[in-house]
This record gives sequence, C-alpha cells and structure tokens, in this order.
Amino acid sequence: MNCYVMTLFPEMVEQGMRTSILGKAMEKGLLTLEAVNIRDYTKDRHKKTDDYPYGGGAGMLMQAQPVFDCYRAIAERIKEGRAAGGGAEKAAEGFPHASETGSPACTARVIYLTPQGRLFSQKMARELSKEENLIFLCGHYEGIDERVLEEIVTDYVSVGDYVLTGGELPAMVMVDAIARLVPGVLHNETSADFETFHNDLLEYPQYSRPEEWHGKRVPEVLLSGDHRKIAAWRLGQSERRTAANRPDMYGRYCRKQQYIQLLRGKGKAHHIDMTESLRRGRGEIAEASAAGILIRDEEAKIYMLAAFDEGKAEEVAGWVPGDSSGWQFAVHQECLLAPLEQRFPVSVRLPVYHAVYTERTALSVPRHISFRKLGEDYLEEVMSRYHMPTDKGYLEERLRGGHIYGAFADGRLAGFAGTHQEGSIGLLEVYGEYRRQGIGRALEAFMVNLHLSMGYMPYGAVVEGNQASLGLQGSLKMCMSKKLLYWVW
Repeated sequence: MNCYVMTLFPEMVEQGMRTSILGKAMEKGLLTLEAVNIRDYTKDRHKKTDDYPYGGGAGMLMQAQPVFDCYRAIAERIKEGRAAGGGAEKAAEGFPHASETGSPACTARVIYLTPQGRLFSQKMARELSKEENLIFLCGHYEGIDERVLEEIVTDYVSVGDYVLTGGELPAMVMVDAIARLVPGVLHNETSADFETFHNDLLEYPQYSRPEEWHGKRVPEVLLSGDHRKIAAWRLGQSERRTAANRPDMYGRYCRKQQYIQLLRGKGKAHHIDMTESLRRGRGEIAEASAAGILIRDEEAKIYMLAAFDEGKAEEVAGWVPGDSSGWQFAVHQECLLAPLEQRFPVSVRLPVYHAVYTERTALSVPRHISFRKLGEDYLEEVMSRYHMPTDKGYLEERLRGGHIYGAFADGRLAGFAGTHQEGSIGLLEVYGEYRRQGIGRALEAFMVNLHLSMGYMPYGAVVEGNQASLGLQGSLKMCMSKKLLYWVW
C-alpha cells in the first residue's frame, strides 16, 4: 500500500509515522508513506498558500492552486507506477512539478480530513486497506477553497466531533488504523480480527505476569488451560463491557444474536454462511422481519437471502437494492430465485450443499505434508491449475491477502486450498500427479484447523452432483445441509 499525505507540515507526519510496527512495515516494503509539501507547489515567491476568503469572515483559507498542483504531481507519480517513500526532504525532488504535467487520470481515493466528513470507523479502515494507493489531504486555517475540493476529493472523513488545528493528526490516525490491516504488517495475523470493535463488541480485559499484582489476582479461568471456558469467559466480559460502555454497539450485537439463533433453528448447516458472516463481524443485517432476512457483506459484494415464509419470497427479494448489479447472491430457498432473477440479469445459477465441521477438536494432518501461504508469485500457476472458472483479479486478491495455502510433498507443490472472500473454505485443487494420495483431505483438514484456531465454525460449499467432494466431506465427518441453496450471479 502507498500512502501520500498532502500537508503544510511534512516533517510532523514523517517523524510521527516511521517508528514501531509501521516503521518496520515500511522497511519490509509492505507500506510506503510520503508526506508531500503543498508549499512546494505554490506559485507565490514567498511560499504563501493561503489568502483571505471572499465575502469576509475570520481567518485565512488555503488556496486552490497549490493544492491542485500538488495533487496533480502525486497523480502523475501514481500513473507512472512510482512508489511513495524517500522522506519529506526529498518530496519536491521525487515529484514532478505541476507545470511539467497535465492532469492525469488518478484512480486513488483522495481523503479530505474534515469535521464535516463521514465518521471514521474500523469498517472504513478495513475497506480502505484494500486500496493500493491512498491520498490524504490535510487542511489548515479555516479550510480549503471549495473548488479544488470538488475537483479532487473522493471521500470526506472525520475522526471525531471536535476541531483540531490541522488535518495531520487525523491523517496519521487513519494511516495507522488502515495500515495495520494490510496483510503482513502485524506479526500476529489474527490480532486484527479479534480486538476492540470486533463483531460489535468491545475487547475483553487481558492480563499478563505476575499472577498477582497489588493484591489483585489474574482470574482463575485464564489459568485453567480450558480453552472453551476461557472463550466463554472472554465473551461474557466483552458483552458486559459493551453493554456498560457502548449501549449503541450492544444493541446491534443483541439484534445479530437474535437472528443467528433464529437461522440456526431453521437449519444450522443450511444457513451457516449467514450465521458465520454475522458472528465474524463481516455481514450486516440489511433488512429483517418475520418474512425473512437479508445480509449484506460489503467487502465481498455478496447478499445472502433467506425467506422464513415462502409466501413472502417476493417481499424478501425486493429488499435487495436496485443498484446491486455485479454483486453475487446466496439464495437459501428456491422460491426466492424467480423474483430475484426478474430484477437482476443472471448468467449463473449454481446449486450447492453446505458442509460444516461442528466438532471442536482439530483434525489429524499427515506429517509428511507441509503447508505454507502462497504469495502473488504463484498467481499464474494457481490460475492455470484451478479447475473452476475464476476471475484472475479475485485469485490475485486472495493470494495478496494470504488466504491461499499450498500443500508441499517432497518439497514440491502438490495442491492448494484457501478461504473465499465471504469466509467459506474452498479453492481446493490437487495436482493430477498427486491425486489419490490423501492430499485433498490433508488440505481441507489443514484449513478446518486453521479456521478453528481463529474461533470460526469451518464450512464450505459442495456443488450438487460432485460425488468426489461429497466423499471427501464424509471422510472428514463434515455435517451436510439437507437442502440445496443457490449461488447466483
């Protein structure tokens, strides 16, 4: 990820961001940061970037010209594929001067830090962490000339309902929150998923050595070694803490739990994708009533629909927004297909069963097979080997995020499997020369264990009629859904 901060005080940004975890991420090339001095692009010989606002009023206003020319220089750099980095003192050298360039098309999102913007959140941080390039615009004085904001800004963002002297601190807050979600930045790859704000719950209290400090002991359950009891204690603590400190979040959490229980009662395996989406904090309830439920996974661009009353199928299908072309649909009752397909062009209707691992114990994995993440350097091989028709960009995103693992036998790649964007286990492929050697079972067992270690209930989808896959699920003691659901796109 490349981050560019347009600022009048580049040293403030550079010195504040090049330490600790983010500094190490920059050294590894996982993150680049460039603070670009807006003053370098002013045409005023005194390096002035502000002037009095038309119509009068208190204070000064940042002028449009230096801001726009600074943006054009960054856009040209992005267009040419030159990464950020190099330090504030090299900013003017590293970027072309505006007079040397045109106004290049720039796909990077430009974020203006302002109290008038949309409130920054963990959800927004996760969304922005998927971007390759981000540009942050830091205002000062009484703000920035509206005309340049209209010209270049894509997102207006606030870090809170208060006013600061400039946008540098909010920009640094956002870069920190976003960058830690970039794959590889955190040493513990699951820590970004299990922390404050996960699944509408605040984080539980944590303790370290010594066992007793100032007469206060670590809760006995944390010393028990019983992971199930520890997980239950932590959940209870999170619930109590959230109810006391953030009743707004706790209300959303309770509503989710209500529908999770309802969906489980109507077929645990059949609705596992919906309940896990809510449990993992991925999906949001877009609509719900006695007629059914619609869950939206914004990141994966998937809507999941279930009708509790078949007579209300048209109503439930009508909940899907009309601008959802390009999204996928997980349709859990056949009665929903017709009204949904009347509203959206459908090219594929794929009937599948769910396979769910309901046990708590890890599966055995052969010791002679080793597993490791596959990086983007495996893209062409994965693309050529995978038997299902799949978009290259999707596989690239899965590899970049560290979601695909390879099985190696005798030091050679024998197959791979991974986690789909919405959370299911899949992307399973065993190379022809390694089939009937237990590689497929080992890969799926490894993925099941990985999901168990993250607190998930592992599940996947089996296409109707795929007898080989059904046999594999049976050997792993996976629980199969009794009814079909349909993947539609």
